[in-house]
Amino acid sequence: MCGRYTLATPVAELSRIFGFSELPNLAPRYNIAPTQEIAAVRLLRDEERRELVLMRWGLVPYWADDPSIGSRMINARSESVADKPAFRSAFARRRCLVLVDGFYEWQQHGVPKGGKKQPYRIRRRDGQPFAFAGLWESWKGPKGGPELDQPLETATIVTTDANEVLKPLHHRMPVILAPEDYDAWMNPETPKDTAEALLRPCPEDWLEAYPVSTRVNNVRNEDASLVEPVEVEPAAPAAAAEEKSRQPRLL
Repeated sequence: MCGRYTLATPVAELSRIFGFSELPNLAPRYNIAPTQEIAAVRLLRDEERRELVLMRWGLVPYWADDPSIGSRMINARSESVADKPAFRSAFARRRCLVLVDGFYEWQQHGVPKGGKKQPYRIRRRDGQPFAFAGLWESWKGPKGGPELDQPLETATIVTTDANEVLKPLHHRMPVILAPEDYDAWMNPETPKDTAEALLRPCPEDWLEAYPVSTRVNNVRNEDASLVEPVEVEPAAPAAAAEEKSRQPRLL
């Protein structure tokens, strides 16, 4: 899954890498959480160009009666995204890139019941920003009710099975797209089977994982120290050997 991530790369660098022309004032973010505003790129088909947009994280289907449903739609499983009613329309016509330069995962394996889970940050080995496969929607108001003055635009992140870097932490991970697949993913003319084939774990050698402070657990904490590596406390003697074998690999 993906429930927290970072985007501190300057917008001019993001523009160069992802090919959009907008240059809004994007403040560095070190603890982006669901329901907050996120940066995404979508394809403007009439103009055949990419557009940077700010959306709320948590997809609200166009048919929803209440926008609060979005808080339960922060992720979409790749295995069912093309057919599940909440996502199938967006998958068919409204695919986007969610811009990130790292994300957090909490170690699930080897943690005793009631124990504190250790957060890890996952990033590209080369330190470059990257893109999650995303879907977006425009909600105009409850069905049969008055339309909003400004439609609510929301997005979700597609997840898949974890690769070998993430498996010691969690069984799921966000879909990280290769740059050469960006246009195919965003283009609604891309055949369904082709788009679905892009929803796979990224190569292990793209990523590295390292432990960070548990301060990231609190969404109110938002500063650069959250992405600094920390020393992990030794495991209890009886579990130390097993726990060491489960630690994420730095690739």
